[in-house]
Amino acid sequence: MVAEDDDVIGRLATIRLERGDTLPDIARHFSLGINDISAANPGVDIWVPGAWERILLPLNFILPDTRRKGIVINLATMRIFHFKRNGKLLSVSTYPVGVGTEDRPTPMGEMFVARKKHRPTWYVPASIAADHRKKGDPLPSKVPPGPLNPLGEYALYLSEPSYLIHGTNKPASIGLRATNGCIRLYPEDIERLFEKTPVKTPVLIVNQPYLVGRREGIVYLEAHTPFEESGTANWKKAYAKLKDIESQSGIPLDWKKVKAVVLEARGIPVPVSAARDGFVTATAQPIRVRHPDRLYGQPELPEFKTDAWYVLAASLRDKPDAQRLAAIINHQGPPIPARVLSEGDRHRVLAGPFDNEPAAEEAARRLKIDLELDAVLFET
Repeated sequence: MVAEDDDVIGRLATIRLERGDTLPDIARHFSLGINDISAANPGVDIWVPGAWERILLPLNFILPDTRRKGIVINLATMRIFHFKRNGKLLSVSTYPVGVGTEDRPTPMGEMFVARKKHRPTWYVPASIAADHRKKGDPLPSKVPPGPLNPLGEYALYLSEPSYLIHGTNKPASIGLRATNGCIRLYPEDIERLFEKTPVKTPVLIVNQPYLVGRREGIVYLEAHTPFEESGTANWKKAYAKLKDIESQSGIPLDWKKVKAVVLEARGIPVPVSAARDGFVTATAQPIRVRHPDRLYGQPELPEFKTDAWYVLAASLRDKPDAQRLAAIINHQGPPIPARVLSEGDRHRVLAGPFDNEPAAEEAARRLKIDLELDAVLFET
């Protein structure tokens, strides 16, 4: 629930990493996108972070400067907000999303949910089919429900033709500009959104990289790196809002901090009201959360076994590079299990085990198309 005059929800947190963690695994467990967690933790390796390192979980958000009704999607923050009013109380649910690329951007503006479908069939658009043919990866005219369907298990079809809010079989892409214009959610998040969203729900898509809001009288600023094609209009609007708040409230803002927040663009709401006896600083202190026994959605690596097929993806001298590549392969969609086997100064990245040669060949084909790896098959 959020108070009528509050614009900030959630709380900043920290967690200590454990051996084998990747930032995408941490992000998914806490319903964050890779954009959220990487921007909040500059300098931390996404795929091979240091074990026992403490990182920030940016679990607080400034609500978009829009009406609070139905679904609002902020492309700049790659986050969807679902609003539901109960009298004077406002319930807000929020989830990270993947959005359209620069070449195929997600459209902005007002629309609505035209229909819903559990286990949708994907009818492949001609433009996407052409792209895949160029890569040597021809697609059928339609893909039935199942692990190969990029729509996942649930889809909300928007009134804007050909655009959907849907799940994914590539969860590591959440928080990236990686779609053909649709809005993509983690499988567990789209299931929740699907259940609470009736047909005709209004949907508003905006692009607001700079967000200004208040909570308990304190002014916050949240800055994200804007899309290259966005220009400077968004910052000018946020700057004017900050000036207006300062003028009307009579409470000075810390303009040096404002400048630092914009330059760093870490995607975290930062209090920019002038300090009042340490109260402002105290409100921004993160809470510590315990590392779960298992991260939700973290890939499970099957045991190495004989009498199976494997794919040699690479043989590298640098062990962290090998670990990084294995982690990337592990997070392909659908998953491809991969591990590092070290011998002397060489570190082999092996994908598998696979039960038969055709399954190994399909994995090698995907590694070539998706990661441009010239893999080699072998049987143990």
